[in-house]
Amino acid sequence: MKTTEEKKIKKPKAVAKVKKEVEETPKASVKIKIPKKEKKEEGNVILRIRIRAYESKILDASVKQIMDTAMRYDAKIIGPVPLPTEIKKYTVNRASFIYKNTREQFEIRVHKRLIDIINPSAKTIEALTNLSLPSGVDIDVKML
Repeated sequence: MKTTEEKKIKKPKAVAKVKKEVEETPKASVKIKIPKKEKKEEGNVILRIRIRAYESKILDASVKQIMDTAMRYDAKIIGPVPLPTEIKKYTVNRASFIYKNTREQFEIRVHKRLIDIINPSAKTIEALTNLSLPSGVDIDVKML
């Protein structure tokens, strides 16, 4: 009787034949062109603005107002980039006793946008801080 080591070493002929065919076939050469990354200058400053609101119309109006203000001072703008809408769903019982199996569903949608301003001047930042946006619009500003 053969030991377990001898069983592992011995390979079926079909497997050896397939391996030989794979080794003999010429391999296709694939050339992938990787674009060169732009060199980041040390003086590059990016102002990242994330805007959130429950109503998309109010959100789009405030985004347009921010972009108009930034363009007025010749700032380079990337965006607005629409981010995924965050949906929170809540299920509530309609009645407490007899009809307790009937339920109602409510949802809150939070719409989001992202704007990047590259190398903003002092006048651009000052104009953006003095903007009066409608209520219900939440703004997060980061310097990268």
